[in-house]
Amino acid sequence: MSTHTFNVNGKKVSVECDDSVRLLWVLRDLLGIYGPKYGCGLQVCKACTSHLNGKKFNPCAVPVSDVGPGDEITTIEGLAGSVDKDLHPMQQAWLENDVAQCGYCQPGQIMAAVALVQETKEQGRDITDEDLDQIRNICRCGTYHRIRDAIRAGAANM
Repeated sequence: MSTHTFNVNGKKVSVECDDSVRLLWVLRDLLGIYGPKYGCGLQVCKACTSHLNGKKFNPCAVPVSDVGPGDEITTIEGLAGSVDKDLHPMQQAWLENDVAQCGYCQPGQIMAAVALVQETKEQGRDITDEDLDQIRNICRCGTYHRIRDAIRAGAANM
C-alpha cells in the first residue's frame, strides 16, 4: 500500500491504496465522489469522463500511481466551482435543453463537452458540427440531438 496525494475539485486529498488501483475506484470507493460513472472500464463508453489538469480523461483507465501531488482532477461535482457559480454554464444548458433522461451518462457527457468547448476557444474558434462528431460518449437513451443543442448553448455562455 502506498499513499497517493493529489487535488480533487480544488481540495488536496491523500489516499492509501495499491499503486495499480484505477483512479475511478479511488474517486468512487475511497473518496465518495460518485459523479464519474463506471460503464466499461475500457475507455469506450466514456461515462467516467472527468478532467485532469483541464483536459478530459477517463479515470477508469488511469492507475492512481500516474497521478501526482501537483495534478488537479475535476469531476462533475467540482465543475461549478471552476466558474464560482451554483451551476457551470454547460450544466445550465443541459437543464434548459432538457437533455437528461436516465442521467447515467450525463456527468461524462457534460465534462467532455466542457473540455471540447475550452479546446476550441483556446484555438480561437467556435465549435463546429465536426467537433461535436468527435464526442464519443455513449448515451443509451439517445438524446444526442438535445446534447448537441445543449453544447452549443453552453458554449455561448462559457
